Amino acid sequence: MSKSLLELTPVQAVACCSPVTREPLSADAAERIAPLVKAIADPVRLRLLSLVASHADGEACVCDLNDAFELSQPTISHHLKLLHDAGLLDRDKRGVWVYYRVNATALGDLATLLGGVTA
Repeated sequence: MSKSLLELTPVQAVACCSPVTREPLSADAAERIAPLVKAIADPVRLRLLSLVASHADGEACVCDLNDAFELSQPTISHHLKLLHDAGLLDRDKRGVWVYYRVNATALGDLATLLGGVTA
């Protein structure tokens, strides 16, 4: 079997793991999941994810997000690409604009992984 068939995306790795409150993550699982958590660890990306998720239609264009930041449009697009590459956002190109929406399954899987954690 090809090694590429055995590799999981961060989202797939989260989906197959038990909640951290039930059993410790293996070193391999932690390595696979870290990129997903790293993607949302940046304050700009975390805000972008929140802005897209809470947008009126459940999706947002870069043009809808620019005013929320003192960043250039290419920088915002770069952050959105990283969220997409991690599997947290889906995207569709319409004309010259790219529209993003939250991958609800990925967020649900992440919530399940962290599930039950209380202070």
